[in-house]
Amino acid sequence: MSLVLDPAAQDLLFREARTANTFTDEPVTDEQVQAIYDLVKFGPTAFNQSPLRITLVRSEEARERLVQHMAEGNQAKTRTAPLVAILSADNEFHEEIPALLPHFPQAKDMFFSERPVREQSALLNAALQAAYFIVGVRAAGLAAGPMTGLDFAGLQKEFLDADHTPLMVVNIGKPGEDAWFPRSPRLSLDEVITTV
Repeated sequence: MSLVLDPAAQDLLFREARTANTFTDEPVTDEQVQAIYDLVKFGPTAFNQSPLRITLVRSEEARERLVQHMAEGNQAKTRTAPLVAILSADNEFHEEIPALLPHFPQAKDMFFSERPVREQSALLNAALQAAYFIVGVRAAGLAAGPMTGLDFAGLQKEFLDADHTPLMVVNIGKPGEDAWFPRSPRLSLDEVITTV
């Protein structure tokens, strides 16, 4: 059975998409970011929660502050990417549940009154939203370079607060020269799927 999605779109989003390590200097516009968000905000989450927060690093001063927290191998590409996004999980996401889940507003207090429960849910659902964001960047014809090689505590102190848990940094732009490492292997269906 074939997929409904056009093969060219499948390639754009998955098969040909790669983590970019270099970028051109073509800017990523606010309109592109708006289009990406307007698409990916519809990705499913538990209780329709939206814990993902995106901090766009555009100024040179903020960029240099960020680079100081990146692992050495990630510093140059973070310094030169047209746009860098810090993705984090808002541990106080539950405050928005009455607006986002109007048919069940009591879920806010029924399920998320305790901070450890919120942190666990925020981490899982923001990670889902981060994956949607990366696919959305690809849908915009851009390349994403998601990275977790960084000083998370330093990043949180520099850019966030105690209510926001950093997830990753994503470099965004048009791929530059020698942008790709060789494609790494993937597991086969038989190695991943179990039928019971």
